Amino acid sequence: MTLNPTPALLDSLYWITLLAVIVSSTSGVLKAGFKQLDLFGVIIIAVATGLGGGSLRDMLLDREVFWIRDQVFFIASLASAIIIFITARLVVISPRFFLIPDAAGLATFGIAGTLVSMMVGAPWLIASFMGVMTGTMGGIFRDILSNEQPVVFQSPLYATVSWAGSLMFIALLYIQVDVTLAAIIAGLSIFIARLLALYFNISLPRFRFKT
Repeated sequence: MTLNPTPALLDSLYWITLLAVIVSSTSGVLKAGFKQLDLFGVIIIAVATGLGGGSLRDMLLDREVFWIRDQVFFIASLASAIIIFITARLVVISPRFFLIPDAAGLATFGIAGTLVSMMVGAPWLIASFMGVMTGTMGGIFRDILSNEQPVVFQSPLYATVSWAGSLMFIALLYIQVDVTLAAIIAGLSIFIARLLALYFNISLPRFRFKT
């Protein structure tokens, strides 16, 4: 299934991606802040988090990288970093609060990645995995730069809910649900499922050798 890039579809993709960049960059700033990095370090991690997953997606799909084509996304990431950097000096922020914008970034980038992949004609399974990669890679870059094991490898359901949400999004499109409505339903499902997994500590079985 290939989606025709109509003006309405491109407009939806633009706003989903912009929201994804803002919330993902916010999670990057908060994670960097707990490491007490200076402003430049915070900006680098914010930009890597907010733009990294989408950049890798575009390179793999042989598209022009989205934030190079339109610098508004880079500006949004930069502005998020500076605003949260200042705000954190004025209000108390819980160390776990970054998990909320992280979950929001997982959801929005997961849908955006799937949507972009379907617009360029990727098969549905590949498109769904591109959604997972777009949603998770920014967080992986963030955690590696913060010198921590990536959340995706150790936290309750993360990539799993992203993949399920991406598949749900594709299924909704196949049954002719409006793209914007499908994106909202699937995106909220990813976000809520991630928060529930955190709250109830639901995770996949871990690999272990028989002893």
